[in-house]
Amino acid sequence: MTATPDNGAPAARKIRSFVRREGRITPAQRHALEVLWPKYGLDASSPLEPEKTFGRKASLNLEIGFGNGAALALMAAADPASDFIGIEVHRPGIGRLLLELERQGLGNVRIYREDAVHVMQHCLPPAGLDRLLLFFPDPWHKKRHHKRRIVQPEFIAIAAGLLRPGGILHMATDWEDYAVQMLEVTQGSAAFRNCAGSGNYASRPGDRPLTRFEQRGLKLGHGVRDLLFERI
Repeated sequence: MTATPDNGAPAARKIRSFVRREGRITPAQRHALEVLWPKYGLDASSPLEPEKTFGRKASLNLEIGFGNGAALALMAAADPASDFIGIEVHRPGIGRLLLELERQGLGNVRIYREDAVHVMQHCLPPAGLDRLLLFFPDPWHKKRHHKRRIVQPEFIAIAAGLLRPGGILHMATDWEDYAVQMLEVTQGSAAFRNCAGSGNYASRPGDRPLTRFEQRGLKLGHGVRDLLFERI
């Protein structure tokens, strides 16, 4: 049965940009979720206090949809003076990242296992981020599924509210039509300035790791486009 609000109209169904695919989870990843989550995991039911969480005041970076966590771990290890928050819904990837954080002793990373939009709207402090990172989100390549893509005007508006003035929204994709959509939607916001100039894509910054997933795509001839926008 479809729930209805008080006015009798059918409740709008939220369109999600992801599907919860469990996939294969190894015993080590499962153990990490049980043992290491209290150390690195964040509660999505309450607002985040970054300084209290990390025990210091530092540059704060958010990666949405970190996959297996390879890029997030590399960035955190390369920049120990900054703090990083990752959001992912798939347990195998979270378990893999937990193992890597513990292996390297990286104390500057915390993780949400939750819908990214929920975290952005209800957990993160306004104007508290220095960077918001969205690398290779699900392209939902079929036209009828484009409405599921996370980069929509609503997402850009929420991102604008979370980034401090001068903060950077950094996106990357290997799907050309999605890159075009990202470019058009973000340039349509008065809150952002294209760091590469209007209508242009950026070169990959040296601080964005080249992951195995991306290397595999490049070998297959997939062009990768980076988009960097400054919060103004």
